[in-house]
Formats: sequence, structure tokens, C-alpha cells
Amino acid sequence: MIRKKVKLAFILNDSARKRTYNKRKKGIIKKVRELTTLCDIPACAIISNPFDSTTEVWPNMEGAIQVIERYQNAYIKHKKNNVDQESFLLQQITKTREQLEKQREQNNENELDIHMVRHLQNQELPDDLTVTDLRDYDKLIEKKMKEIDDKIVALSL
Repeated sequence: MIRKKVKLAFILNDSARKRTYNKRKKGIIKKVRELTTLCDIPACAIISNPFDSTTEVWPNMEGAIQVIERYQNAYIKHKKNNVDQESFLLQQITKTREQLEKQREQNNENELDIHMVRHLQNQELPDDLTVTDLRDYDKLIEKKMKEIDDKIVALSL
């Protein structure tokens, strides 16, 4: 037998709304019970009754309190993994700044590489080089020499 599609809207008829509430409540409690049995996990259901002031708790109040306390303790324990919008943005800013610094270093190295090739073509160094510039050239030459040695070793194998 095919069930008709349920229209999700507020039920105006009080008796029909109570009937639907009781059916759905039983279905939710059944699902929670099945979940705890099949997956062997602690779970609880707290359902507020809109028709009177009672609140139904499954399996019982003590069991629900234990599950809630376990959840709260797990939240505190794993709080470092939970981020809010502000801390997420701060992490992204830090990550982006690190990427920017790496890119600046790469750009500086590329500029040094270009200058070094120009100097090698002229076969002379300009007179306005500072000690820092010469150290940077030295680091770049060492790096390039290491890359060449690594390629020679790789090709000889």
C-alpha cells in the first residue's frame, strides 16, 4: 500500500494534531531505542509535550542526565577542534601571512637569480652591492650548486 506524501504544515485540527504528535513521538522513541541497541551508543530523547506541562524523557531522567553530561564533557575535551568564526578567521589570516612571506622569499630569490644571470653575462658585479646582497648571492649560488649536484647524482644512477 502506497502512502501519500505528507504535507509539512501546522495541523489546525486539535485532535488530529494530538494523534500525529503521539504517533511521531512513539516513532522517535523507537528510533532512539534502535540506535542505542544496534550501534551500542548512549542516546536519549527529551520530548516536550505541547498539550500539557509534562516532558517525556527516554530512557529515564538519570540516563538522559548521564548522556548530556557525557556530551558536555566531550565538548570541553575537544574544544580545541571546535572553532568559532573569529578564531577561524584568525587562523586563515595567519596561514595567509605565512604564504605571503614564502611568496616574498620566492620572489626575492627569483630577482636575485635574474640579477645573477645579468651579472654573469656582463662578467662584472656592480659597485653598489652591499654585504647583504653578496650574502644573498652566496646563498643562492650554494643552493644552485646543491641542485646541480643532486641532478648529477640522480642521472648517474
